[in-house]
Amino acid sequence: MERLPILSLITFSPLVGAVILFLWGNASARAVRWIALVASGVSFALSLAMLLRFDPGRAGMQFTESFEWLPELGIAYRLGVDGISAPLVGLTTLLTLIAVIASWDPIRHRVREYYITLLLLATGMLGVFVSLDLFLFYVFWEIVLIPMALIIGIWGSANRVYAAVKFFLYTLAGSLLMLVGIVALYQEYFQQTGIRTLDVLELAQGTYSSTFQFWTFLAFFLAFAIKVPMWPFHTWLPDAHVEAPTAGSVILAGVLLKMGGYGFLRFNLPLFPEATQRWAPAIVVLSVIAILYGALMALVQRDFKKLVAYSSVSHMGFVTLGIFALNQQGLSGAMVVMLSHGFVTSALFLLVGVLYERAHTRELAAFGGLARNMPIFAAFFGFFALASLGLPGLSGFVGEFLTLLGGFRSYRWAGVLGTVVVILAAWYMLRVYQRVALVRAPGEPPDPDDPELRMAITQGVPPVAGGGDTDQHTPDPRTFPDVTWREALTLAPLALLTLWIGVYPLPVLDMIELSVRAILAAVTGESM
Repeated sequence: MERLPILSLITFSPLVGAVILFLWGNASARAVRWIALVASGVSFALSLAMLLRFDPGRAGMQFTESFEWLPELGIAYRLGVDGISAPLVGLTTLLTLIAVIASWDPIRHRVREYYITLLLLATGMLGVFVSLDLFLFYVFWEIVLIPMALIIGIWGSANRVYAAVKFFLYTLAGSLLMLVGIVALYQEYFQQTGIRTLDVLELAQGTYSSTFQFWTFLAFFLAFAIKVPMWPFHTWLPDAHVEAPTAGSVILAGVLLKMGGYGFLRFNLPLFPEATQRWAPAIVVLSVIAILYGALMALVQRDFKKLVAYSSVSHMGFVTLGIFALNQQGLSGAMVVMLSHGFVTSALFLLVGVLYERAHTRELAAFGGLARNMPIFAAFFGFFALASLGLPGLSGFVGEFLTLLGGFRSYRWAGVLGTVVVILAAWYMLRVYQRVALVRAPGEPPDPDDPELRMAITQGVPPVAGGGDTDQHTPDPRTFPDVTWREALTLAPLALLTLWIGVYPLPVLDMIELSVRAILAAVTGESM
């Protein structure tokens, strides 16, 4: 395994599938789907092998690969994973495979182009998590931008072009700021040592002035804050989620947002330790605002998908709170929240997609009583709703508990305010579950045994059937078929992982422990 370039194989397996699809211009839609499935499946299988061989007791990078690319400029092809990046690689390959399956029926036009774009996007995301050279990292970071914008802009909903352009401009602005930071860091290290390099691990050994750290930290931070996205850089996210196809929302929430959190851990903290400590209080304030703002906005949404999108803003606020609490519990919690959010929110978007395929609307008022004729859907939805609100025994609780514990240790007020969101999350998630799964469907006649009906008759008030008449263009929710086997196949592994981490998080915490300690040692100057 150590001799096998497994990280390159994981990263470029989807690209091989994309190239095959590009060259096979007359492939049938069925053949296209199967080639994409095989390419993403190979990448996922290799990532599982990598995770099984990963040694949590070994500090530093593992499965490293390196060869000179542009030696006169100090640019090399360097790959490696540690306890921070290895779980994110596994998450990316799993969600890519799920996205391929979830697109099987919904994507019916330009199928070949769609899967080429999705596989190219997968290669870009994987490259971000395994790159140890800043130039290579930036190449992969930019590769991600175009495919995601195309997925939103071509296969999205009515306002897809607006959402795609907004996503593109926000992300490009952050990328250009990061490029300025990379060039500045490259020049500063060369002036200090006479060595031209973009090796992340070597650059982290440099000594930089307070002023240089202050501004370069900010350049990297803004790029990653837009990607997370932190408040007030979040406004592109709800539009992108609402307009993206279901698989696009899965990838966007499950992986792309994690690229921002990963960037903080891999670059901001170890490269600019002094600036990290100076900026941390302000970032904690922004994180708490994001947590509360996202939850409050989710409370008032009428669009199911937009509600889940705003819940993502809130949950990712926990990630940045944990990271910039700058302690073991906070950083470990941030990693678990990122993984849990990848499982839970991706599943919620898949469930929204299930309803949209049947009703062609995401308005909550159009649904009701789905537990009667869609019991499997209601069971999955209830499970992931409870995971999202942080029920003990599920993954959401583990991550948020550790994050709040870390936040409370460093900033007591932040831990207290963050805890309020547990109540808000329960409020909006249980309310939407009640609205979609339990109350009467629009237009459904009242149950004669309904206490509300009896009270209405007693008071002489005409009862309302299911909250109003059904729109003539909206299918009756009582006629929706339950989850298909293919839809269940995308949801089941996410449910198992959510339960596993919730009940037994020790393997994940062991995997990330040494890497978290190394990051803290770089920031605080204390030995591991």
